[in-house]
Amino acid sequence: MKPLRFFLPTLLLAVAAAAQATAPLIEITAEPNHHLLFENPYARAFKIDLAPHAAMVVHHHRYDYIFVVLAASKIENDIVGKAPFLRTFQDGETVFVPGPFAHTAKNLTDFPFQVIAVELLQGDKLKPSRKWDEERGLHILNGGTQDVLFVKDGVRATDLQLNPGGVVPKHHHDGPHVLVAITDLHLRTDVEGKAPSQVELKAGEAAWIKAGATHTVTNIGSQKARRITLEF
Repeated sequence: MKPLRFFLPTLLLAVAAAAQATAPLIEITAEPNHHLLFENPYARAFKIDLAPHAAMVVHHHRYDYIFVVLAASKIENDIVGKAPFLRTFQDGETVFVPGPFAHTAKNLTDFPFQVIAVELLQGDKLKPSRKWDEERGLHILNGGTQDVLFVKDGVRATDLQLNPGGVVPKHHHDGPHVLVAITDLHLRTDVEGKAPSQVELKAGEAAWIKAGATHTVTNIGSQKARRITLEF
């Protein structure tokens, strides 16, 4: 007969799986590390702030969602009914996750795990009404880059980076969008038919922007500006 030490790893995995299976499931709105930012018919956004080496309470994700990582991190993702796996992220990384499922995540670093998670409340309902002329592509701008990352559930994710003085040329937003600040943002927006206005967000903040604007955007700050845009 083999010594007990040969069976310990398997036994520990079984105990962990049993504990996960019997853990109470809660809604995402009750998970203490998820902080609601805004909610409307299109989207519900949370800021997730998980302390170093802490774990979330097991919770439901009932909708597809997109999350934006605010700083480099490493987590263990434990989806109910599946084996745990590790994920390493870079700042600004933007990921689409299909629901529904339930899980917990554990922060494996000495720094907070911070992301903006945007649930897509309309899901497939968006697809017939929203057609994009481009679903992937990198554009070189006057003093920056605009990288179209993907289109999922009719929502287009774009990574915009502007050096000081960099400009996004005139463009139109048919639908609303979520703006996620990866760095501090100090931007000027020149909207057709209106006086110029400024957009100021701190790194880690997110804002819901209404549809219909035709404008240019200029980085009037002294530092490089980076934001992720989710267009509906």
